[in-house]
Amino acid sequence: MNEIKLSIDNREITVPQNFTVLQAAERAGVKIPTLCHLQELTPCSGCRICLVEVEGARSLVTACSYPVAAGIKVKTHTERVLKARRLVMELILSDHPLDCMTCEKTGSCKLQDLAYEMGLTGSRIKGEQHHYPLDLSNPFIVRDYNKCILCERCIRICDEIQGSMAIDYAHRGFNTKVSVPYHRSLTESDCVFCGQCVSVCPVGALTERSRMGKGREWEFQKVKTICSYCGVGCTLVLNMKDGEIVRVTSDREAGINHGNMCVKGRFGFDYVHSPDRLTEPLIKENGNFRKASWDEALDRVASGLKKVKEKHGPDAIGVLVSAKCTNEENYLLQKMARAALGTNNVDHCARL
Repeated sequence: MNEIKLSIDNREITVPQNFTVLQAAERAGVKIPTLCHLQELTPCSGCRICLVEVEGARSLVTACSYPVAAGIKVKTHTERVLKARRLVMELILSDHPLDCMTCEKTGSCKLQDLAYEMGLTGSRIKGEQHHYPLDLSNPFIVRDYNKCILCERCIRICDEIQGSMAIDYAHRGFNTKVSVPYHRSLTESDCVFCGQCVSVCPVGALTERSRMGKGREWEFQKVKTICSYCGVGCTLVLNMKDGEIVRVTSDREAGINHGNMCVKGRFGFDYVHSPDRLTEPLIKENGNFRKASWDEALDRVASGLKKVKEKHGPDAIGVLVSAKCTNEENYLLQKMARAALGTNNVDHCARL
């Protein structure tokens, strides 16, 4: 890849010629604020927070989409730039609920962080505001249209990464909102409930239903683990409070999934705390189950398998292993099936 030289804040750097100004600034260690930008998504320049000044350009440009060129001089923190960013923030805040005290996103809201950095507690711009009802129709996701800043992150990740294309912009101007076709519910769309949209939302417009009222961001203990649902081995981050899983998030810098998850990995953790989970072995006698010790249960299994093998042969036995077990446990079970029971009838729930 050919490289070029440019200047950022009077500092000369060398970057690949296909870089944007934002990427060049990141390489130079210069922070440019963003709301709509994600490295893995196509730039959309929707939030306008990343405005910078390029010498010779008639107006300010968006750093996330403006391509570098040899010899250009970029200024990222001039008075003109800072004034423009502040105005953009005030425009966003003019139609944004200032309910940070009760918002579930407090502590992880990018809009809140930028407002803090700029010293903004509100907006001078007064006018019409949206007052959409809270959408609680979804079993996994709570949507608050009043907090949506139209950054397009949810739309782009649904399209470019997940490939579902379940949502897009509807209407125009002040009435623009993210919607499914014909304003139906997500359950009536092509949505697969992967929760990718929730994971990239920078504000409180999209929230996991499971975490509502369960605690603040800084109260959660983050525990990395591996998803137990299939053999892919996605890395998950369990958000724990008081020994309970409140929600599941991901780390875009770790794991083979690079932060992407399916509906099972992100929302299917309620079985962990289910009161229906078995905590001790049960043996069925006379049509009813009774509690038993592990020794008694294992002896019953061993004697039962031995009788089947003696009467019908080892091929009459089949062994099912589970994705909720570790690889080592599954390996030992298939080894027992082949070496001890003498059968190759081994199958796995995640085979297909």
